[in-house]
Amino acid sequence: MVEHLFSGSALCAVDAEGTLFLPRFVQTTLARRSDSRTLLVGSHECDPCLVAYDPGYSRVLHADSERRRIAEEGSAPAAWHGRSRRIFGFVEEAAVDSSGRIALPPMMRRRARIGGLALLVGTGGSFEIWSPDRALESGDPDLAEIAAWHLQSSQAA
Repeated sequence: MVEHLFSGSALCAVDAEGTLFLPRFVQTTLARRSDSRTLLVGSHECDPCLVAYDPGYSRVLHADSERRRIAEEGSAPAAWHGRSRRIFGFVEEAAVDSSGRIALPPMMRRRARIGGLALLVGTGGSFEIWSPDRALESGDPDLAEIAAWHLQSSQAA
């Protein structure tokens, strides 16, 4: 069970090298969950964004993957293998420096089409990293509202 959850959202500037400052909701939760100064950044299961979490959360993902494999046993082995490759193979480490910055791995940044801005959205055990434009176009009205609000707020500042 995960004791501390990622809750909140923020719009972050991303520099040309893919570096961004993690918002407070991420830094605080990460510090409570782990001594590790590392995030794992991977491809989201179904949305065109990234998902990030501390290394310890991998055990939760493995347990969930095994539960799903057993539930689907014999009916969809290709789906399980694909899910396992995405969860454990299509993921890269990103070091968190002492000021709370990370450099998004280039492959992950390209996959999610992250440009000069990234929208970070807490989802409990992990958080998502979106291109704000893709969040606006996601078809999810709540996510689009979060993106629109942050974009409007950043322009007003």
